[in-house]
Amino acid sequence: MSNKEIFSRTFGFSVRRFFFSILSFIVAAAICVLGFMIGEKVLQKGLIGLVIGAVIGLIVLIILLRYVAYSCKAAQIAMMTRAVTTGELPDDVMAEGKRVVKSRFRTVAVYFALTGAIKGIFNQIGNALTKAGQKIGGDTGGSIGSAISAIISVIVAYLCDCCLGWVFYREDIGSARATCEGAVLFFRHGKTFAKNMGRVFGLGLLSFIVIGGVFSGIFYFIALQFKDAFAQLALFVQEMAADMESKIPEFLQTPEGLTIAAAIICGIIIWSIIHGTFIRPFVLTGVLRNYMTAGMNDIPTEDSFRVLDGRSAKFRKMHEQIV
Repeated sequence: MSNKEIFSRTFGFSVRRFFFSILSFIVAAAICVLGFMIGEKVLQKGLIGLVIGAVIGLIVLIILLRYVAYSCKAAQIAMMTRAVTTGELPDDVMAEGKRVVKSRFRTVAVYFALTGAIKGIFNQIGNALTKAGQKIGGDTGGSIGSAISAIISVIVAYLCDCCLGWVFYREDIGSARATCEGAVLFFRHGKTFAKNMGRVFGLGLLSFIVIGGVFSGIFYFIALQFKDAFAQLALFVQEMAADMESKIPEFLQTPEGLTIAAAIICGIIIWSIIHGTFIRPFVLTGVLRNYMTAGMNDIPTEDSFRVLDGRSAKFRKMHEQIV
């Protein structure tokens, strides 16, 4: 199956994730607005209500995305993995994807414990590069190391998905051992994965400029309908800046600046949803194919695990648990 065929057959997962993510975002935004309205009418302090609503809305958003949208993402990765390793997909891709996720991860907690461990392993290695840069070149070296770490964080997002795919592929062994194997694969076949990096960063930047820019403009005009709320928020920021002597940019101490900032933040959120549900899965198909091919041709052994034992405490801890 070609990458385009795999993406089209698993497109239903992206659609479901998109609509659920948008719905979650709308619910969170509605809670913020409701908090402002209640605070304004009951306490005559809409800002307090807005802050409380924002906190509650953020919690609701995280819960909804964590326990529903991400589970759908795992099912999509499971089916992509099957497609690139066997060249086939079942007739009912959606139902099979859900079944595979449930059979591999008995509870949502197990799934997030595993993905958390994967991110921890790669993030520790990225942090190590930042510290190495600081030791070599001081502040300049630290900046270089930080830039490298930022680039690695983008790559890590794809590697985590690929590693999760490897866990689905290695269904005959424990998920912890499969995770260790998946982490080792990157460091043994880094040049293979580099082939996809141009597309990863190119499409990511293009979608950020186009999608993020369009929706930032849309949200700017929406935000203009709540001038009173931003005026109050600006006064609060000014008082905070004066009392705490904090270096808050003057731009963010004005209603206009806060309106623009809020629009950009909302635009970025929508971009992340659209990019994450439609564009990333398309790019992931090619990355996953290279990753799985390299792994199937050279399955990591126990000896290869020692390569990462000294680089990541999280990896070493997981390795010790399966020995």
